[in-house]
Amino acid sequence: MKLRNRNTISLVLFIGMLACKKVINVNLNNAAPALVVQGNVTNETGPYMVKLTQTVNYSADNIYPAVTGATVKITDDSTGIVDVLTEMPNGIYQTNTTLGSPLHTYHLYIKANGQEYTAISTMPKQVILDSITFFTNSGFGRSVTNPLANFQDPAGVYNAYRFLETINIRPSKQIFVLNDRLSDGRYISRQLFNDSAYIQKGDSIQIEMQCIDKPSFEYFKVLSGQDATNGQPTSPANPISNVSNGALGYFSAHTVQRMKRVFN
Repeated sequence: MKLRNRNTISLVLFIGMLACKKVINVNLNNAAPALVVQGNVTNETGPYMVKLTQTVNYSADNIYPAVTGATVKITDDSTGIVDVLTEMPNGIYQTNTTLGSPLHTYHLYIKANGQEYTAISTMPKQVILDSITFFTNSGFGRSVTNPLANFQDPAGVYNAYRFLETINIRPSKQIFVLNDRLSDGRYISRQLFNDSAYIQKGDSIQIEMQCIDKPSFEYFKVLSGQDATNGQPTSPANPISNVSNGALGYFSAHTVQRMKRVFN
């Protein structure tokens, strides 16, 4: 996905005044490269990773170069521990002492290419995924089966969820997110609709349920192109990053739980 830079875009404006036509060329070559952040802290045992890359021009290959030589730190507000991440190959920076815990707030600090960036994320309390079931829709001469993630939403507190689906060994590229704006305190069965990866008898389905904070939900909601309260499409837009200074991407502290089931 090319997130920002465009080479030269010709905007042809037909101005019907006195039967004249004017062609205006707008050059966007001067757009500066942007930092792209992919950072996660979870309730699983670390280390955790922050990946740093950089956007490229529109005409360039769709390969984002790694950002090397950066200073990356994660601070746990609850303990006061500052973790200076170790640089690994390919723009990956790895934690050394950070322990992911629910209800802890984590501050990300990055200094890269002479610029400073910050982000904050609070790990929500974990909500338990209690089962996976299946729902089959029949019509137009075919049947389509989708998995349902089933769980009890806690009442009286904001909750947001992200789901990752793997069919056999194929991770789905689709983004599934949901908040409890319309379902606070209810038992939820969230159907994960698949556009093309239809589930067949004998397929093994893994669902990873993440409990995410509100900024992460808003980011992935826009990225998914859906109204996350009912799964309906919305107008596309650029995701709002929770990383400062014009960076793209996200920093998310979230819980993780995985469950598998075979469709028989």
